[in-house]
Formats: sequence, C-alpha cells, structure tokens
Amino acid sequence: MSTIYRFEDLPLWQQSRSLCNRIFRMIEQSPLFKSDFKFRDQLRASAGSVMDNIAEGFERSSRLEFVNFLGIAKGSTGEVRSQVYRAMDNKYIDHIDGIAIIDEYEKLAKEMAGFISYLNKSTVKGQKFKDRYPGS
Repeated sequence: MSTIYRFEDLPLWQQSRSLCNRIFRMIEQSPLFKSDFKFRDQLRASAGSVMDNIAEGFERSSRLEFVNFLGIAKGSTGEVRSQVYRAMDNKYIDHIDGIAIIDEYEKLAKEMAGFISYLNKSTVKGQKFKDRYPGS
C-alpha cells in the first residue's frame, strides 16, 4: 500500500464525502425535510461525521488514534443508515433511493472494517511517534 500524506487522498474519505453530498442533495429535494429542522440537521450531521472523523483520525498522526476515529466514523455510517430508514418510513424519501443510499453506506462500513483490520495488524505507530521510538 502506498503512503498517503493527506486525508483528501484516502479513498474512504472520498467515498464518504460523495455520500455526504448525496445525502445533502436528497434532503434539499424533499419538501418534507424543509419543515423538520431537527431531523434534517441530525441527518446532515451524521453524514458529515463520517467524513470528518476519518479526516480527524488521519490528522492525529497516530495509528491507534486513527483506528479509533475510523471506528467512530464506522458507527456514524450505521447512524446514517438508521436515519435513512426513518426517512423512508415517514415518506420523506423514495424507498428505492433510500435503499440505494443504505447499500452504499453499508459498503463503506465494510471497507472501513477491512481498513481497520489492516491497520490493527500494522507495526507502524505513526508520524506522531516517529522521533520518539527508533524503528517506528
């Protein structure tokens, strides 16, 4: 795996950004979201949380902290999926559109789980510890 120096270059972050934008567009297209401020804001926040936690964890420059933040981001994918189910149940969005988004977030969560597993097997501690411990 090649070294990535910016969170913007992480495929997981790119996918989560794309999905976040998709959620925002979906909200803008549904007139029912316009009057349900709390639900709309909650869905936007959880979609944004996925990409934000990937970025924050990466910027911590520590493998263990990155893994922790990836776990939080993965949890947020579940939160988004649950909220999309609520949006479908209450007819805020079309069932077919909702299932497509849920499937994409489920795929992203599986990719995160694989990346977390990879990082957990790595012996690299991260840039934060590079000068503290020889060989890190």
